[in-house]
Amino acid sequence: ASILWAFAKVNRKSTQLFRLMENQLIMHIDTLDSRSISNTVWAYAKVGHISSELFDAISYKAIEKIDSFNNQGLATTVCAYAKVRHLSPELFEAISHKVIEKLDTFKSQNIANTIWAYAKVGH
Repeated sequence: ASILWAFAKVNRKSTQLFRLMENQLIMHIDTLDSRSISNTVWAYAKVGHISSELFDAISYKAIEKIDSFNNQGLATTVCAYAKVRHLSPELFEAISHKVIEKLDTFKSQNIANTIWAYAKVGH
């Protein structure tokens, strides 16, 4: 996840790397923690590498680990899904419940980003 984040941070799209990592991430999905999940989907969205199979797999893992996400991770994850227009109603529902639960601890930017994401996908 860190390698993908670094490539995306400098806006370097390596289709070959992202495709290779996609398969590895799916095979090792159980090893991802909440930070790796949000960084990974952010990286794929940032460089525009769309992988429905990966985003589907990660959505289930994110729901499973929803309690371990920090506020920024929740906002980043939902924004990444919205940016690539990958619909995952179960994930959006789980994140919305967690955001409402933690709303008083959210920074205004995370609130704005989360609202944008829900508006973008019409959820």
